[in-house]
Amino acid sequence: MPSEPNAPQTILILGGTSEAAELARDLVARHPDARVITSLAGRTRDPAPLAGEVRSGGFGGVEGLANFIRAERVTRMVDATHPFARQISANAIEAAKIAGVQLDIRTRTAWAKQPGDNWIEVETLNQARDVIPPRARVLLALGSQHIGLFASREDVHFIVRMIDPPEHPLELPDHALILGRPGDTPAVETLLLIAHSITHIVCRNSGGKAAYAKIEAARELGVPVIMVGRGD
Repeated sequence: MPSEPNAPQTILILGGTSEAAELARDLVARHPDARVITSLAGRTRDPAPLAGEVRSGGFGGVEGLANFIRAERVTRMVDATHPFARQISANAIEAAKIAGVQLDIRTRTAWAKQPGDNWIEVETLNQARDVIPPRARVLLALGSQHIGLFASREDVHFIVRMIDPPEHPLELPDHALILGRPGDTPAVETLLLIAHSITHIVCRNSGGKAAYAKIEAARELGVPVIMVGRGD
């Protein structure tokens, strides 16, 4: 629904990334008359505080998102979601067309392999699981919804880091659970890799600064990274 002339903007940010949080903070500071809403998927129980308004949970597909845009009189939508959150990004494109609002897409640039990196590049999580060598000690740097895929590797010890305690026991037969957010410096991540005798890391090429410290730590220690590409 078009906004009235000179009416304050209502900006909807599809978030869940550090870049989305920075954008919300910047918009609230630069446009004090605007209404800034950040939408989160709701997977994290206690997300970090965000500037502006926050909503949590799904929209109910394309029509649900379009209905929300109309109901809240959204004038601009920004997709700043995780680069692997493909469904909500696809929904955003269609919903913007239906509701007739501007859509800005802000996709993180993928990490580029640097001198000293030892990457085993694969296309899917299934391939990542299959290339792990027997008796490896693996840091699974993935969302909780992807952990069960690795349960068939009974010959591997997994270290799983999660922000929130799992609601149900993890399916992995041999694992250790670490609760907390990723370290924000290579030094912190290096200590983690050493303390748990990590031989491999499995992660997706999500890009961005927030999750890069583990890649730098792996480079420093010579730890191979099984890197799942975006398939773009």
